[in-house]
Amino acid sequence: MTAFASAALASPAAAVEAPVIIPLQGLEPVLPMDAPTVATGVPVPMPGAPTGFQKGLGSLPDLTLPSVPLTSTLPETVVDAPLPELLKGSEPGRALLSSPHSEMKATTPGAVVGNPVEAPRGNGLGGLPDLAKPQVGVLTPVLSGALDPQLGLAPAAD
Repeated sequence: MTAFASAALASPAAAVEAPVIIPLQGLEPVLPMDAPTVATGVPVPMPGAPTGFQKGLGSLPDLTLPSVPLTSTLPETVVDAPLPELLKGSEPGRALLSSPHSEMKATTPGAVVGNPVEAPRGNGLGGLPDLAKPQVGVLTPVLSGALDPQLGLAPAAD
């Protein structure tokens, strides 16, 4: 049991992703140049423990649907597109757009429901709890991270 708990709490050593290469060679007959190459991946989010279980002022907790944190690494993306020859005899090269691995963090939406009863006010009703006005709220989802894409020109490959 302890081994399962420690394995669940350990952070992954490497980013988990499914590599994807988008086949665009079918566009070559209609393009006046070679087809671009797009290589990326699909991130696999890793869920964490739900957050926000709190003891409310009454006997019930205020938070009934907690937010679940998710962490993932966006995979490296490379778009390599040959540039068309604008001037006869020129070698324009290739346009490269790349984005390195980026850490992303997110949380799912949650819900807050207020306690439906209040503590007795001591006004002579024998200590019976009072009913509270219904209070419902939604916790918004959160996404944080930073991308660092780079665009440049590279000489033509031989």
